[in-house]
Amino acid sequence: MMFRDRSDAGRQLAEKLLHLKDRNPVVLALPRGGVPVGLEVAQALGAPLDLVLVRKIGVPWQPELALGAVTDGDDPEVFIDRNLVAELAIPEDYITEETARQLDELERRRRVYRAGRAPMDASGRAAIVVDDGIATGATMRVALQATRRRNPSWLVLAAPVAAPDTLARLRPEADEVVCLEIPAGLGAIGFYYRDFHQVSDAEVTAILARGSQHTEQK
Repeated sequence: MMFRDRSDAGRQLAEKLLHLKDRNPVVLALPRGGVPVGLEVAQALGAPLDLVLVRKIGVPWQPELALGAVTDGDDPEVFIDRNLVAELAIPEDYITEETARQLDELERRRRVYRAGRAPMDASGRAAIVVDDGIATGATMRVALQATRRRNPSWLVLAAPVAAPDTLARLRPEADEVVCLEIPAGLGAIGFYYRDFHQVSDAEVTAILARGSQHTEQK
């Protein structure tokens, strides 16, 4: 275990991102687990905290294994690992139906988390996309692609821990990659945290409120 909890991981990660403090940064966290990490980064950089709403599209019999991912929005970013689809003989009907189901969940989360607020403007800013860890990288890939469409001046991938091969595949999607631990044979992200409880919608909403208060008090 390398981190006490997500807040501890966020504080450690923030130390490696302080060079971005003068680049008008915005921190974009992946719900739910990336949000407590993102809060610590945002507070250390004096930056606003917002979300990148993204959902994993899991393999039917192993939902934690990412077949792809999709983002929120009028023109959603979708990534499907076609090699994995072929290898596991996943039916196209399943991909279509599961993508639609995850888009419905993204819409629910958008209503709950944003409560009518528009997404933070990332145009011309250093956009720091944060999660609590990266295993397959499917959700982070679409998060980065969706954020790139928001025209940041500099796009950063930031995570406390990630699989080395996954990080190598993601590097072309970002201008900068900051990761504290890149262990071979990663295993489950939770192995690297003493406390890795499932973050609830209520926690996400409360953290976003704290992030807003911090920004207003600057």
